[in-house]
Amino acid sequence: MRGRGVTVYLGIDPGKSGAFTLMDDDGTIVDVVKMPETERDIFDLLHEWREAHDRIHATLEFVRAMPRQGVSSTFKFGWGYGGLRMALIATGIPFEEVTPAKWQGALRCRSGGDKNVTKRKAQELWPARKWTHATSDSALICEYGRRNG
Repeated sequence: MRGRGVTVYLGIDPGKSGAFTLMDDDGTIVDVVKMPETERDIFDLLHEWREAHDRIHATLEFVRAMPRQGVSSTFKFGWGYGGLRMALIATGIPFEEVTPAKWQGALRCRSGGDKNVTKRKAQELWPARKWTHATSDSALICEYGRRNG
């Protein structure tokens, strides 16, 4: 694919139960990967994709601490989120951040916290794939980035 001059899009749903979705410029899913377990694995995955594609643009879901979320889990999530940002910067992948309200509103799948809403939307857009709660949001974030990039 290198040399074709095509932009590919990357959607990132951060967090331990998140995922990455890579999509070409016509909306075809290239790859879906559950969130790797280590920072090194995340960096290696992003580096591999960066090397394989001339142009890649990422959309990272911008999230904040949730009410009633414990201090320890908030700290871990923030640490992981910062690591994702740094991995994108280190691999030279340009990115934008988008709030859940913005991408869900644009794709007409406001979940109100119900992951089944976004899972159904991903299934509607890409019916040939099997979507899970862990992977559907990253695909929709990616689609948002592709449509608005």
